[in-house]
Amino acid sequence: MEFIFVIAILVMSVVIHEVSHGYAALALGDPTAKYQGRLTLNPISHLDPIGSFLVPLLGYFVGGFIIGWAKPVPFNPYNLRNQKWGEALVAIAGPLSNIALAIIFGLVIRFTGQTLMSQTFLSLAEYVVFINITLAVFNLVPIPPLDGSKILFAILPYKWQNLRQSFEISGFIFILIFIFFFWHFLTPIIYWVFTFLVNQSVF
Repeated sequence: MEFIFVIAILVMSVVIHEVSHGYAALALGDPTAKYQGRLTLNPISHLDPIGSFLVPLLGYFVGGFIIGWAKPVPFNPYNLRNQKWGEALVAIAGPLSNIALAIIFGLVIRFTGQTLMSQTFLSLAEYVVFINITLAVFNLVPIPPLDGSKILFAILPYKWQNLRQSFEISGFIFILIFIFFFWHFLTPIIYWVFTFLVNQSVF
């Protein structure tokens, strides 16, 4: 039952993440996500068989962690009014939405905690905070197609942009390698942020 709740929280968190990308693109001049019906919180429109189910299952049962993603919300970077930073601004909107969710639920836990919440709701709120911190940190890793790569490419000098296409071709392989061999380097950051937000150790 706990696993089902965790997957449900993960799914809704990645959906909010993707919808945030779509609204950011719309605000910057690109209506692609709107026209394709992706500005919705309906999970069916966003779920990815690998990122929303297979990877979370493998992570939970093999590595003891939950991570995943939804189908990327489409946008046309050439429609964005700000050609220099527009793609990076669309990219950062996703992790920022996860950080906002983590802060909101973290404050609820911090200021109510055991006094007003049932133990079940407290546990769910803790998972919301933890999963959204994890999603934000994971998506800021600068490996294509994660959001961190788009932020990195916006910062890099134009002469380095030719490396982008070759890097993006092998991005998914690099992501899997990172998850299963280097993820543990980021877990101390996630635990520290969780502790800071809710004023208690991880679960």
